[in-house]
Amino acid sequence: MKTRALPLLLALAFAGTVHAQQFSSLQERMSAAAFKKAGLDKLDAAELHFLNAWLRSHVGIAGAGPASISAPVVVGAANRFGYRAPVDQPRVTVESTLPGRFSGWDSHTQFSLANGQTWQVSESSSWRCQTTQDPKVTIKPMLLGSWLMYIQGCSNSVRVERVH
Repeated sequence: MKTRALPLLLALAFAGTVHAQQFSSLQERMSAAAFKKAGLDKLDAAELHFLNAWLRSHVGIAGAGPASISAPVVVGAANRFGYRAPVDQPRVTVESTLPGRFSGWDSHTQFSLANGQTWQVSESSSWRCQTTQDPKVTIKPMLLGSWLMYIQGCSNSVRVERVH
C-alpha cells in the first residue's frame, strides 16, 4: 500500500468508529473519489479484504463490542488474547486481580494475575502508587494493537503486553 494512504487510514481509525456497533468497509465509508485519491483502488480484492479485517480488529469493532473475562481461565489455544493476535481474532477486556502487595511498577515489570496470565510493562515508565493488597486489574485493548492496564488504587495506567 502506498505511504500516502497511511494518514487517511489513521484518520479513519480515529474518526469515531470505535463506538460503532457494526463494521463498515472502507468502500462503504469513503466516497469513490476519496477511495481512488488514497490509492486504495489499486489494491486487489485480497489486499482490500486484509486491510478491512485489520481495521476491524485494531479499532475494537467486532460486532456487539468487547466481552469481559472475570473468572480464571485455562491457558490454551482458545485463550490467546493479549498476545500479538492475528487480524481475525477478537480482543477482549481482561478483569482479574493482582495477588499480593502492590505499590507500583518500573520498565519491564511483569504482573502475574490471579487468572494465570502474565503481562509485562511495554513502555519506559515507572510509577509509585499507594501500597494495596490484591488490587483489581482491568486490561483494555487499545487502538493499533496495544493494551492498557488499570490497577485499582493507582492513579495512572500503563501500556502492557502479554507474555504468558
